[in-house]
Amino acid sequence: MPAYYNEFNPQASLEAMHKTGPLLAEARAERVWIEEYRKSLKAILMKEHAALSAVAQEREAYADPRYLAHLDALKVAVEAEEAARWRMVTAQAAVEVWRSMEASNRGMDRGTR
Repeated sequence: MPAYYNEFNPQASLEAMHKTGPLLAEARAERVWIEEYRKSLKAILMKEHAALSAVAQEREAYADPRYLAHLDALKVAVEAEEAARWRMVTAQAAVEVWRSMEASNRGMDRGTR
């Protein structure tokens, strides 16, 4: 076995995937909700400037501190989703590496008999 090989416990990666799944789902739901609410927030803010033209209403909505704060919340939600997604990807990759190593080990065992 190569010197860089460390004993790997696939169960730990499977447990990580099991724990990360709900976190990823929650993070994705939050991100989607924030993205969709952004449209409602824009409409609410534009409505506050009903006396202006549609272009001016949109400008005012985009410049409103509430809209900018909402964009900050979207940034945080995307970051949380991506962090959870990469935890899942990493755990899945670790299991795949383990499977490949086990297949190689079986191949070496067959060759030495």
